[in-house]
Amino acid sequence: MDLQELEREAKELAIRDVKNMLPRSGQLEKVDQYRNRISRKKASVESQLKTAMQNQLDGVRVGLKQLESCLANIEDIKVRMKEVEDLLSTVPEINDALDPVRDENTKHSQYATAMENLKHIFTVQSSVSKTMQWIEEDKLLHAHQCLSDLENSRDDLLFELHKLPKQYVHDKITLKRYFEKVETVSQELERKIRLILNRALNTVRKEPTVIVTALRIIEREEKSDQFALAQQKQTGFLPPGRPKQWRKMAMDVLNKSVVQRIEGSMLEERTDNKLWLVRNLEITRQFMLEDLRVVKSLCVPCFPPHYDIFSEYVKMYHSALSKSLEDIVLQGLEGNEYVSILSWITNTYTGAELMAHPELRVDLTIVGPLIKPELLKQMETEYLKTMEKNYEEWMTKTLETEKQDWQNGSPPDEEDQEKYYHTSAPVIIFQMIDQNLQVTNTIHSELTFNALVLSIQQVVIYGRKYRVGIFEFKEAHFRDRSRAPYFTQHMITIVNNCQQMIELAHQMKQLYWPKARTDRYEHFEELVSTFQQLRDEAASFLLEEAFLDLEVHFNELFTAKWTGSSVTVETICATLADYFNDYNHLRVINFEYVIQEAQKIVVKRYLRAMLSKRISKPQQECHVLAKKINDETNQLRALFDETGCGIKGADSPIKIISTLANLLTCDFEMLVLDLHTLFANYPSISEDQLVRLFYIRNDIKMNEVKEKVQDAMRSRKTTVSHDKQDSIFKEIVFSDRLW
Repeated sequence: MDLQELEREAKELAIRDVKNMLPRSGQLEKVDQYRNRISRKKASVESQLKTAMQNQLDGVRVGLKQLESCLANIEDIKVRMKEVEDLLSTVPEINDALDPVRDENTKHSQYATAMENLKHIFTVQSSVSKTMQWIEEDKLLHAHQCLSDLENSRDDLLFELHKLPKQYVHDKITLKRYFEKVETVSQELERKIRLILNRALNTVRKEPTVIVTALRIIEREEKSDQFALAQQKQTGFLPPGRPKQWRKMAMDVLNKSVVQRIEGSMLEERTDNKLWLVRNLEITRQFMLEDLRVVKSLCVPCFPPHYDIFSEYVKMYHSALSKSLEDIVLQGLEGNEYVSILSWITNTYTGAELMAHPELRVDLTIVGPLIKPELLKQMETEYLKTMEKNYEEWMTKTLETEKQDWQNGSPPDEEDQEKYYHTSAPVIIFQMIDQNLQVTNTIHSELTFNALVLSIQQVVIYGRKYRVGIFEFKEAHFRDRSRAPYFTQHMITIVNNCQQMIELAHQMKQLYWPKARTDRYEHFEELVSTFQQLRDEAASFLLEEAFLDLEVHFNELFTAKWTGSSVTVETICATLADYFNDYNHLRVINFEYVIQEAQKIVVKRYLRAMLSKRISKPQQECHVLAKKINDETNQLRALFDETGCGIKGADSPIKIISTLANLLTCDFEMLVLDLHTLFANYPSISEDQLVRLFYIRNDIKMNEVKEKVQDAMRSRKTTVSHDKQDSIFKEIVFSDRLW
């Protein structure tokens, strides 16, 4: 470091500070103040520097003293390590000198062990015989005590052999052979305990002390196992036959007895009884409930708390039953067997009839589901497939029966009180659906919803097939109307059936469709629309037959024959009244619909005849013609009013006929105004239709009519008609054009 450079920089810095402090000459008076302040600051810094240097020197002094102390300790340790090495050099000589003492100690230990077990050594045979006798007499605690003494003697002697530096296999074999019957006694006692535990649920009702005795023996053996395993870790010696693991054996025996109980409950097979599965499941439920009640009330006090015997029994029964049910499912189920097992698994097993019984209240979270979720889902799918197959077969038969009724030449049935034609098919179909849904309701709501959607889909399919059959029936009838003399009656029945299907569908929806669910609702809407459309089509076939008979009379309208006679409309009214009398066998809602449709058809046919250019009259005769049209309009209105179901008032389509008839007598100069009024009410009427109307007046030239109509159409406003019958004009179309 360059001191001169540092000094120079310090001077420059000092000059700069002085300049900053004394920028003006008037501030020179404060020089003494600045000098005193800087002197004090300098004295303070020097004091701090001296203190820091003193602290550093004190720290160095302490460190040096500690280093001197460590050096002295190291020298002392070195001396002591030398002394220890000298002492250890004499250990091998002492070890060799103590070999005779060690040998004598081993012999003494063996002799002492032999002396302690001398009694058992000489009495092995008699002890074995006495123990076997106690086992036969069910004096198991005495037997186990004797067995424990024999095993302890054998194990102590074997342990002494194990401790010898030179182990002789021959000595071990000889000793084990001498005590070999001890193992036989142990096996016999184990067999006896197995037998007791196998009958545990029966024994605990009559002699709970027998169970307690067996469990006490098992607990003692468990402690002996633990001692033997601890000894093995320390010495490497493990007595023969250890660990016995009798607690594990006990649980295996109990589990095996549970499996046998479950298997034994399956007494019947499908060939023995149609209700074999229901009966087997009920038997299983009854004995499981009774067994678990016995376990909770009698076994729990007998078994040690750490066995948690009630939970263990629940797990064993759950596991055994699960395997048994899975085997049944994998072997294959039929029909309602799916419902029986699903309902039992979902509701009976988990409900108050078994696991949730007030005396049990089992927490099923410790065991999980009885059947794997994927297998449960598979069963539900198979059940729905079976249901679908049954629907297809049954509805096909129902449709065939319906077709046979149409062709057998006999009238349909009537409802006794209301005299409506009907068949039992709609009610039976929805009764079948209701039965299936009631059954699935015993399982769970999701399956019921899936079954409901499946049922709706099948009814839609039935409706489509029904429609095909109806069309075939209609086509065959119109080819030869003598083949089906009761066509009208059967078509009335079909209309009633379709309406009843809609009503029953809504009732089914009220009962089974979850209010909170909107998914898959389109299936229900499809069902309703299918039968609504089918009802309307069947009603149109019904009217098609009626108007087929009236075709000739409608063709006579607005002809020379018609102008001089009222027979044509009277015949139309009489024929329709006759058909309406048959239509009284329709349900009220259907009768109203058919009559309203008939009214629209009559108006369309009458208007078509009016616009068909069949007659042409001067204006004077058009007044007579208009009066005749109005009279016939009143006749038609009276016909439909008598039924009580026709469209009345401003909504009646018949008033269209009178409106057009009045145009025939209007002043031609005022025609544009009348046309504006007409367009305001019926914007759908076309130019061609208006020109055809005025064809009846031969005093007006067609080009003039066309011009006025076009003027009125150009000046009319685009409006939406509020008249419900405006659409009639869209349905009247002519193949020929006037120009």
